[in-house]
Amino acid sequence: MSGNATSSRVVLIVEDRPSVASVYRNHLEANGFACELACDHKAARAQAARSAPYAVLLSLELPGAQGADLIGPLSAAAPSAAIIVIAANASINAAVDAVRAGAWDYLVSPVSRNRLLTTLANAGDRSSCAVQPASQPRSAVTASPQAGRMIGSSSVMAETRRQIAAIAASSAPAFITGESGTGKELCAEAIHAGSPRTGKPFVALNCGAIPRDLMESEIFGHLKGAFTGAISDREGAAAAADGGTLFLDEICEMDLALQTKLLRFLQTGTIQPVGSAHTRKVDIRVVCATNRDPHEEVAQGRFREDLFFRLHVLPVRLAPLRERGNDVIELADTFLRHYAHDENKRFTSFCDTALDLLKAHRWPGNVRELQNVIRQAIVLNDGELLEADMLPAHVGNGHQAALASPATPALDGRLLWQIERDVIEAAIASFAGSIPKAAQALGISPSTIYRKRESWQAIPA
Repeated sequence: MSGNATSSRVVLIVEDRPSVASVYRNHLEANGFACELACDHKAARAQAARSAPYAVLLSLELPGAQGADLIGPLSAAAPSAAIIVIAANASINAAVDAVRAGAWDYLVSPVSRNRLLTTLANAGDRSSCAVQPASQPRSAVTASPQAGRMIGSSSVMAETRRQIAAIAASSAPAFITGESGTGKELCAEAIHAGSPRTGKPFVALNCGAIPRDLMESEIFGHLKGAFTGAISDREGAAAAADGGTLFLDEICEMDLALQTKLLRFLQTGTIQPVGSAHTRKVDIRVVCATNRDPHEEVAQGRFREDLFFRLHVLPVRLAPLRERGNDVIELADTFLRHYAHDENKRFTSFCDTALDLLKAHRWPGNVRELQNVIRQAIVLNDGELLEADMLPAHVGNGHQAALASPATPALDGRLLWQIERDVIEAAIASFAGSIPKAAQALGISPSTIYRKRESWQAIPA
């Protein structure tokens, strides 16, 4: 590892084949990353704990055991790292297992240089896919360039900031709605930061990223031996947030059975860890968010009406980026300055054509997509002006048509699942093969795409 590298730029390569590891290392070090190598499970866990890497490239074909078995221990050793698994064949089953185990993305070898660098650039913002460990509550202000303020001078954002200021002073539950990538967690952090609870824990859980059979334990905790794999007592998110704010992202993904337990918790203010006969009183404020229409979820019976009315006290709607006018330029400038500094690049501004493309793009992935686009362009290029040809190909050149055209097809005999397949595959292709980014743009989880692809393979040709 180079002596001046910071931990935010370290990539841990877990690969037992020296020649393959060397190829990855050469690509990454030539683009500013520092690399560390591990060839087996034991070395990988130890190295991850020591270096706190930005990302982990994990081979699924390690000797002695499946590489997927290492995802859990690596996540525990380096909670902030994006784990990217690499397999020697396009096994959808392996992808599904890896995602369920906590992997952020999945690549099939041989991996091209551009695909590898693009994936690592995309890994810079993955908050909608990540699970915040309940034992490690985050403060309200993070290292993100957006932290501490909602960027944008549009009238829409002015009204949002006014709402946040009014809501922050209350202790009542807040309910944030908005498309994927609009900044729902940032909004929750701003509510917490402006509240009397600032300085107390802010704990975030993504209800769509945690397996349903583990969600109760994640929220309420468990005792040793409460279920298979419970090797020690664990404090849940509600206990960790005592005195502060518990943020439940993608609340509409929560199982109905657990919704009942959450309702009881909200009514009583007490938690009962899994396997315990005792309850504990906690003092927390609940803020939740969803990218769905909660009223429709209630109408369809997927979300309890009594829980909805308990949570939907102070609603906030975050507008999509396409409704925010020139905020896109303010955001792009902010991201450019931040990432140019972070990546040690010379960029200071955009050329006029690049600005025109940014303003014309519809941004289906909203602020998160814009952030990823700017970071990718900066990582892969250098110069004082960020030129139009440095932006990803899908920006400003018919990306929306690529996504929308399969969604309104001619009735040419295709079945509904075939139309759905075409929409999803077009989205994946438009994001250079990145399933997490395609999922964000379509408003679904990456695991949904993996499952659908698996089901399509099982359909006879």
